[in-house]
Amino acid sequence: MLMRFDPFRELDRLSEQAAGGTRPMPAVLPMDAYRRGDQFVVHLDLPGTDPGSVELTVERNVLTVKAERSWARGQEDEVLISERPQGVFTRQLFLGESLDTDAIQANYDQGVLTLTIPVAEQAKPRRVSISSDSQGPTAVEANSSVAS
Repeated sequence: MLMRFDPFRELDRLSEQAAGGTRPMPAVLPMDAYRRGDQFVVHLDLPGTDPGSVELTVERNVLTVKAERSWARGQEDEVLISERPQGVFTRQLFLGESLDTDAIQANYDQGVLTLTIPVAEQAKPRRVSISSDSQGPTAVEANSSVAS
């Protein structure tokens, strides 16, 4: 299971509101996340980012995505408008214990980074045999999901 709360993002939002900021903050690494069968899929928007600058790390159950977008301005360039955010962007996902962090797959296509995170085998539902003196063994579905 993915955890939705990011305390640092909330602190940034609150400090911007407290400062009376009227400038809209750009969404940094916006994402969609959903479960499809026995895996979680995460899409992160990284338009204009060189795939070689994208870095994924997993430490314990925290997945960190780091990417850099830059624009090399020429000496004679007269910048009229500069609204696209530049620099290093990071996003952290807190992964539940029920996900297999050793089997994460990543694909970068047309500015979208797609992560596929399978549910761990021990967290999947399984059938458990129940024996009875009168009828012999019978299989019954057991939900054995690990809380996250």
